[in-house]
Order: sequence, then structure tokens, then C-alpha cells
Amino acid sequence: MRPLWARAGGGRDRGQTVIEFVGVVPLILLLLVALWQCALVGYTFVLAGNAADEGARAGAAAQGDAQGACRTAARRDLPAAFEGRAECGEDGAGLYRATVTLKVPVLIPGVLNGFPVDGTAAHVKER
Repeated sequence: MRPLWARAGGGRDRGQTVIEFVGVVPLILLLLVALWQCALVGYTFVLAGNAADEGARAGAAAQGDAQGACRTAARRDLPAAFEGRAECGEDGAGLYRATVTLKVPVLIPGVLNGFPVDGTAAHVKER
């Protein structure tokens, strides 16, 4: 007499679930890494815009060294992983402008080169 699992036809599919699971796990992990990298890009855009806004506000209100105040304020709240530069200056229309360029941190080194993201802001120069 044959065993019960052989009579039901289930003997041919033994272990199939494990094989499918092992095959799908790397794809799921790759998707999670890609989503996390997209979140880092979005966060970099937010940080660059906020840093530029802070720098322009500080430069517009500064009484002495406006560029120094702008650069200091723009870099004050940036995390260490986000390296970049701040360019500050007054334009001819009475606005104080700040541009912050940040490099996007890369989750897996060598896959992307960490492209730059710009954030700009302007405030009316206080007299």
C-alpha cells in the first residue's frame, strides 16, 4: 500500500515552497535597497533646500560678515554624511541668495557616484 502523501499527489511538490522562497528573497532585498536609495535622494533634496533657506535668512539679516553667517547657518544642521558646499551672495535686486549643493550619499559604493543636488533660496536683504 502506498503512503497517504503519495496517493494525494503531493509527493511531487515537496520542497517547492523553499525553492521559491530562496529565489524570491534576493529580489525583495534588491527592491528594498533601491527604495532606500530613492529615500536618500529625496532626503538630500529636502536637506539642500532647508540649508539654503537657513543660509539665505542668516545672510540677509547679518550686520557684518554676511557670507560667513550664510555659510555657517547653511552647514549648521547638515548631517556628516551629506558633504557639500554653500555659495552665498547679494544680487542687484536687493535679495540675498544662497545655493547649497549636496552630494547624495550612496548606499552601495561603486554603484552610483553620488550625484549633486542643488537647493536655492533668497530672502530680502534687511537694512
